Amino acid sequence: MYTVGRAAELTGISPDTLRMWQRRYGVVEPVRSKGGYRLYDDPALRRLAAMKSLVDAGWGPREAARRVVSDEVRGVDVMPLPAAAVRGDTAALARVGRDFNGPALDAVLDDGFALGSFEQVVDSWLMPALAQLGAAWRDGSVSVAGEHFVSAAVQRRLAASFDAAGRSVTGPCVVVGLARGCRHELGVLAFAAALRRAGLTVVYVGGDLPPEEWVRTVRAREAVAAVLGVPTPDDVPAVRETVQAVSTAYPRVAVHVGGGYQSEVGGAARPLGHAIGVASLQLADSLSH
Repeated sequence: MYTVGRAAELTGISPDTLRMWQRRYGVVEPVRSKGGYRLYDDPALRRLAAMKSLVDAGWGPREAARRVVSDEVRGVDVMPLPAAAVRGDTAALARVGRDFNGPALDAVLDDGFALGSFEQVVDSWLMPALAQLGAAWRDGSVSVAGEHFVSAAVQRRLAASFDAAGRSVTGPCVVVGLARGCRHELGVLAFAAALRRAGLTVVYVGGDLPPEEWVRTVRAREAVAAVLGVPTPDDVPAVRETVQAVSTAYPRVAVHVGGGYQSEVGGAARPLGHAIGVASLQLADSLSH
């Protein structure tokens, strides 16, 4: 059990914000010590860390709390304990996107990816930094070209990590990518790299793949699972279409979804939660048994 101060330290949430989220959104329910102090357990810290991750990614607090509670009810592991989280400058990508400074961008990425393991860096630094870049684009402080400049460099880094993970010749095969019309690749490419690092055989098909091509690829590679990203609300209908196509053609193939709008897909889709490190290990473990 953790005091409010210790819970705030472990999650990176200020005590005042933690109390507000508890009071206003009911995301946690602390117990009281004999002395009247609020105490938080490990599941409470996981919920708080998951909510912070979503808020950092641009979600409203009320919606983030609803998703965290919903995921827990559905049995999705929403977030690992944050004690091993890395700390980095999540505003750095937005800054370098304003002036197209290539050497500075390389230095930011070098420093960021040196903070910890690949999975720690993606969950604790890269995704929050990309969320801030997106917010800067929306408010006009970073141009469309600046956002593309940074995103292209991040995609190259993630692709290099995917290649560096090597090819498994024995692990179960998983097809990973995006549905028809979906093009925001960074999150799903990071997850593909994490799955490779976890020992799976990964066929990464990128973005904008029609459902019939998903079915054809699953058949050609004899895949045991498919993973689709759902990074925006506009992607939900196309993902539903692909989930139904794959599940109908191959009922034994598990179709998993990740990203900010995974809970909206429904049907045969299996939500992965919002932590790439935990989700990749859990999926690899489930497919290897």
